[in-house]
Amino acid sequence: MTQVCEKCTLVSTGKIAECPQCGGDLVTPLRTDAYLKKFLDIDDKTLRRFKAIQKQTIQEAERLKKKKGPLRAIGVSGSARDQFDMAAESSNSEFLLTQALAELKKHGVKTELIPLRKYDIKPCKACYSTTNTQCHFRCSCYPRGTATADDMSNVLYDKILAADIIIFATPVNNFKMSSMLALFIDRCISLDGSLPPADPNGAKNKELNIKHTKFVELMADDAVLGSGFFRRFSGKSAGVIVTGHEEGAALVISSLFMGLDRFGMAFAPWSIMYAMSSILRPTYKDKKFVTSSAYVEDAKKLAQNTLIFAKALRGGATDWKYKSSAN
Repeated sequence: MTQVCEKCTLVSTGKIAECPQCGGDLVTPLRTDAYLKKFLDIDDKTLRRFKAIQKQTIQEAERLKKKKGPLRAIGVSGSARDQFDMAAESSNSEFLLTQALAELKKHGVKTELIPLRKYDIKPCKACYSTTNTQCHFRCSCYPRGTATADDMSNVLYDKILAADIIIFATPVNNFKMSSMLALFIDRCISLDGSLPPADPNGAKNKELNIKHTKFVELMADDAVLGSGFFRRFSGKSAGVIVTGHEEGAALVISSLFMGLDRFGMAFAPWSIMYAMSSILRPTYKDKKFVTSSAYVEDAKKLAQNTLIFAKALRGGATDWKYKSSAN
C-alpha cells in the first residue's frame, strides 16, 4: 500500500500512520489527475509526459516478453589478455567461455563472444544515486548516436536486450573481477529499472526527475509489467566463469551473483564455475591445468544448464515478481 505524507510529500510503502521523516499524517492518495498535479506540483503538460513514458515502457515490456525465434547467447569476456597484444598470451577465462558458447551453438543457439577489451566503454557517473529517474534508458550521460556516445550506448545495450543467455567470464584481479567487467556491469544500471528522461532536452533536470520518481512510486502497478521501474534483465539466464590462482574466485563469484541477481537474472543449478590451479604451483604453469579437459567439461555443462533454464523461461520470462514502485 502506497502512502504519502500530507506535510513533506514523503512517499512510503509501509503500513504506518505517521511520517518517519517529519511526523506528519500519512494518507492513501486517490491518484486522480488533480491530486497528482497538486501533490507533485506539476502542470498538465508534465503529467502527460509522465503518463506517456509509463505507456511507452509498458509497450516496451510487452515487446520484450513476446520475443520469438532462436535463443540467443552472448559471452561477456572481462579479460584484458590477448596473445596478439602486449600480454602475448591468451586468456584462460575467455578460452573456457568460448567452449561454453561452442556447446550452446551445437544446440542451435545463436552465439556471440564479446571481448570487452575491444570496446570503448566509459565510466558510469552514478546518476542513479541522486534519484531513480536521474539515470535513464538509454544512458543519457552518453546518448546513443551522439559525439559523446560510446560502444555501450551504441552497440552493447542492444546485444544485451536481444540475449536470452548471458555468460560472464573474468579472471581474478586483486581478489575481484576485472576492471573491464566491473565497468561493463556498472553501465548496465541503465537497463535495470531506468526510464526515458522526462525532459529529453534537459535529461539531468534534478527537480523534475525527483517528481517523476514520485509519480512512478505512486502509479506503478506490480501486476502490469513496465508500469513502474522496468527491470530489463528479468528472465535472462545467467552463467559465470571465473579463473584464478587463489581464494579470490569466491569473492568474485559472490559479487557477481549478488549484482546479477539484483538485476533480475536467473541462475540455473550449476551455472557458476571457477577454474583454479594449485597454490603450490607457480602461476606460469596454470594454463595447462586451468584449460584442461576437466574444466572444459565443466564449461560445457554450465552452458547446457543455462540453456535448459533459458528454454523454461521463454514465454514466461518476465513473470518474476518484484516491487516495481521501488528500485
